[in-house]
Amino acid sequence: MNLKNKTILVTGGAGFIGSHFVKYLLKERDGYNVINVDALSYAADLNRLKEVENDARYSFLKADIRNVKELEKAFSGDIDAVVHFAAETHVDNSIETPSLFADVNVTGTLNLLNLVLSKKIKKYIHISTDEVYGEIAEGAFTEESPFRPNSPYSASKAAADFFVRAYMRTYNLPAIIVRPCNNYGPWQYPEKFIPVASCKLLSGEKIPVYAEGLNRREWLYVEDCAKAIATIMEKGVIGEAYNLGSGVEKKNIDIAEKIVKILGKTTDSIEFVKDRPGHDFRYALNSAKIAQLGWQTRMNFDEGLENTVNWYKNTMINNIPLS
Repeated sequence: MNLKNKTILVTGGAGFIGSHFVKYLLKERDGYNVINVDALSYAADLNRLKEVENDARYSFLKADIRNVKELEKAFSGDIDAVVHFAAETHVDNSIETPSLFADVNVTGTLNLLNLVLSKKIKKYIHISTDEVYGEIAEGAFTEESPFRPNSPYSASKAAADFFVRAYMRTYNLPAIIVRPCNNYGPWQYPEKFIPVASCKLLSGEKIPVYAEGLNRREWLYVEDCAKAIATIMEKGVIGEAYNLGSGVEKKNIDIAEKIVKILGKTTDSIEFVKDRPGHDFRYALNSAKIAQLGWQTRMNFDEGLENTVNWYKNTMINNIPLS
């Protein structure tokens, strides 16, 4: 299906990855209209979208995906595709309030799926996470790997994935699932590792690193992620899932040390703290499937990390609010 000159509804478009996706569509792809639907919870920020807020092809609606009546307003016009980012995403918060994550990530997704069906939307792109697979000691997860979620966050995302799959099979929902690895880049809310480390150092505090910092993650620059999701939206096969990784795998302690070096600090700026419950040790994705669509990463990790850390440095120096 050709989506050029079509209207795309994006949920969670004021969030970190969602806002980069909205900007990418409007600035780098021709012919799209974008409706941004966001509840503006604590990690959302419309300042991320300042450069496109006056674009005639862009509109914003404040709505909570848990509220069907609010959500229905977003579907009042002609919509060709839905890209669903809206979610609670911070693992530590999910440990404290698992019911919130079930409510937003599962019930909210169900509300959206029902509207996509009733409005006969032609394509639904569901943004999931690599964390649904759990941890892996060696090798990499494929799209066919079993789900073994180990946190309330990943359990809620896995449940949402299963509902999307069930709706595809039972109701012929025209959906594609995307499972990205850890994203990083400018404008990420300072609760995830790289922005926390950057902001702590810039405030004269130490970087808190769980356990011994040996947990490993795969890292993808957010602008590369946005392009990948657009590629999947345009070229992906209905009914399929796509892993979205970079192949760049790093230990947390190594990233902390790189950030320390970028900001001209010393390694005594790192402190090890008690590990969080159920902490997955390693994630890694086999992303060969999306490569077949012609996508590949562009940003070198060290360059992307330096860009990101310096963005936080400039933001804090100029007293620009991060949320």
